Amino acid sequence: MTRVRARGEDVRRFILEHVEKYPADISKLTAEHFKITRQAVNKHLQRLTSEHALNESGHTRNRIYKISSQTEWNHVYQIATGLAEDVVWRDDIVPVLAPMPDNVMDIWHYGFTEMFNNAINHSGGSEIYVKIQKTAAFAQLVIADDGIGIFKKIQTELNLLDERHAILELHKGKLTTDPKHHTGEGIFFTSRMFDEFDILSGGVYFGHTFGDARDWISETDRFQSGTWVWMKITNHTARTTRKIFDQFSSGEDYGFNKTVVPVRLAQYGNEKLISRSQAKRLLARIELFKTVIFNFTDVDSIGQAFSDEIFRVFANQHPEIELLTTHANSSVKRMIERAKSGATTQDEKPIS
Repeated sequence: MTRVRARGEDVRRFILEHVEKYPADISKLTAEHFKITRQAVNKHLQRLTSEHALNESGHTRNRIYKISSQTEWNHVYQIATGLAEDVVWRDDIVPVLAPMPDNVMDIWHYGFTEMFNNAINHSGGSEIYVKIQKTAAFAQLVIADDGIGIFKKIQTELNLLDERHAILELHKGKLTTDPKHHTGEGIFFTSRMFDEFDILSGGVYFGHTFGDARDWISETDRFQSGTWVWMKITNHTARTTRKIFDQFSSGEDYGFNKTVVPVRLAQYGNEKLISRSQAKRLLARIELFKTVIFNFTDVDSIGQAFSDEIFRVFANQHPEIELLTTHANSSVKRMIERAKSGATTQDEKPIS
């Protein structure tokens, strides 16, 4: 009986996790996945509907299912002395999100407190807006402030080229404008814990989806004052904070010493990555890590000077740093090997 109940829970969890993408075909998809009849799937659909986890519409053959919004909550906090992320988490956020599995609550705890603390300490704004939507399948949360804007603040205080450059540095991790009080790890790890993580600030949008090698950056003429952060995760993920932390540690040192650098973020528009100055921008603060993985997704080619600056000059200057590459096409690989042929102290290897 226990095994039957567990399988039923697996079926219903599968439905909840996939119905948003397949509202009209969820019955067929579930039946094929579990190798059960459509009639058996319909019993689970009826149960989820009766529990108000799903809404249904249409006739039998054209029935469409959608996730029900079970909880919606929002509140505006005035930024003032005494406002503390741990108190807001305990008193306001936990009662809305719970109950959830411990590992999921741990992810929400980390993500919310890090992002809310950033708004308190760094936004320079006067208020923070928080909104939560929870369904039977997932929860999503917005934290928005009316401050200077995260990308603009980083650009200004670190004298970076522009707001897009600020995103590149944020992506590497260990970036903070207040090193005495912050490690610069919060946004980096939060963006990797959630299924979806977005930041909109000024005219720049940054988005990260778990498991996707691409991070999305877009620029718009519509100016978004302050900073808007959106996080979403399924309620039954097996992901843990520890797994994410371990992913970016190496060897016996469990500190944050590994980073992935998306090379395409050094590109502007249709420009080619050919110059040493572009490479140096990509290499900024890389010496803070022991292992650096250069992700060449969506990079068609690189120039000799760009490649040489990274894989010969920098490699020889920092033999203690392991340089790896991933998602490089044959043209990029040839240029890297050409640069490495002059390197004598760095054995840089590609990874799959």
